[in-house]
Amino acid sequence: MTIYNLGSINIDMVYQVPHLPAPGETLAAKFYSQGLGGKGANMSVAAARAGARTRHIGAVGTDGRWAVERLLEYGVDVGHIAEISEVTGHAIISVDDSAENSIVLWPGANYRLEVDQIGAALAEADTGDTLLMQNETTGQLVAAQIAKDLGFSIVYAAAPFEADTVKMLLPYIDLLFLNEIEAGQLETAIGKPINTLEVANVIVTLGADGCRWYANSFGLETDFDAIKVEPIDTTGAGDTFTGYVVAGLDRGMPMAQAIKLATQASALMVTRLGTADVIPDLKDIRDAKLG
Repeated sequence: MTIYNLGSINIDMVYQVPHLPAPGETLAAKFYSQGLGGKGANMSVAAARAGARTRHIGAVGTDGRWAVERLLEYGVDVGHIAEISEVTGHAIISVDDSAENSIVLWPGANYRLEVDQIGAALAEADTGDTLLMQNETTGQLVAAQIAKDLGFSIVYAAAPFEADTVKMLLPYIDLLFLNEIEAGQLETAIGKPINTLEVANVIVTLGADGCRWYANSFGLETDFDAIKVEPIDTTGAGDTFTGYVVAGLDRGMPMAQAIKLATQASALMVTRLGTADVIPDLKDIRDAKLG
């Protein structure tokens, strides 16, 4: 099967700093790098490196041609990435010595996706394919409606979190990813706990404490421990986790097995500085021999 990822593509500018800047503070960086990023691109790379056939639906400006070439190099089908007159989305990322980060995001071309572009991409899909989305692009509702009609499995990673957007998409979602803070915000917004949502599966990531899988169709909750590593940079770890889970499911893994593989991938990811360019592949995970 195939994963169709309606997702952002960003140019990531990463600055390693002794601590995150305080208001009004000018701070000299110790290291700088520029690379491929965006939650969408990260998840596409992760899914492809996890062995799934992955097609990205997105947009860049002329300044982002290299980003498309890099996605292709990493095994992602880029036939539905448009080049438009808007600049490519970009992120300014500060990473401190304890691996915490702060991010300033400009959406750019990610907010200029056309409905016709989304429809044309999904028209090539087959029943049983997967639509993966995040909240860094436009066109999510249209994509969900088309995908539901086509018999897709629909996965939504609700970040950056907006309660109204999540509520709008809930009737279409089969698998929802949230972090612990987002889960609390959603519960407040809808007035009921996560485990009562009419969404078959919800995964709440808990940082260093691992994650919790709510199999709402069966009324079950299962906790998974994180793998203890010495982190360098946590940027993109959640995206790596999501991409690996979705790829595992697409390849026919049971949910628990997909989560365990994704936990290994995200543990290895936080030991690397960068985003999409350093997402591990299956061989990296085997060689690392993580728990």
